[in-house]
Amino acid sequence: MDQFYPDTAHQTVKILERLGVGVNYNVEQTCCGKPAFEDGYWDACKEVGEKFIREFQNERYIVCPGPGCVNTIRNYYQSLFFNSALHNEYKLVQRHVHELSEFLVNVMNASDIGARFSAKAVYLNSCACENSYSPAMQLLSKVRELEVVEISGGLPCCGMSGGLDRRNEEFAVSMAEVVFEKVAAAGCQVIISNDYNCLMHLEGVISKKNLNFRCVHIAEVLTSGWE
Repeated sequence: MDQFYPDTAHQTVKILERLGVGVNYNVEQTCCGKPAFEDGYWDACKEVGEKFIREFQNERYIVCPGPGCVNTIRNYYQSLFFNSALHNEYKLVQRHVHELSEFLVNVMNASDIGARFSAKAVYLNSCACENSYSPAMQLLSKVRELEVVEISGGLPCCGMSGGLDRRNEEFAVSMAEVVFEKVAAAGCQVIISNDYNCLMHLEGVISKKNLNFRCVHIAEVLTSGWE
């Protein structure tokens, strides 16, 4: 987040502090290992995973605006650290890590954060964290001046999932184009998502093909228009 979407990281902290949460940011943290795991480099993923686990061993909640990272820690780490020397430490981290929307609704019981975001938009939920759809929609439903258009059957995968964009760029781009077709058919130009990985992929296609769409992380929406 600090290298690609630092504004989203700052917005996440602003939301948490607005709700009275004391936020601690460990400046020594690095990557969860998601790209390495998806590309088959499990040893490399385990190496950075060990560092992650050691840096987040306390009883605090771990809140992340990237569902792909949360999914890696909750599920991918299972195959790397089960019955290992870090088994208990891993289970503690697994229990405390939360995607931002999930944490706000399910832990903090938040709904209306006082946001105002004037747009007609569609919401793209991360394939990596399907349980975050309902919490995210609850939060967006309280944002003033925002109309979220629900597409029948939902939006398909953008093409970023599982490292597909690195292994088959042409196919990944074609999947993103299907997303844009459905968004345009819904009469929208704004795409809101809880996953910066999805947004990064979509923004790349938008830039390359000079398309007229805007991608916004949910944290930006929730920090907009505060009085």
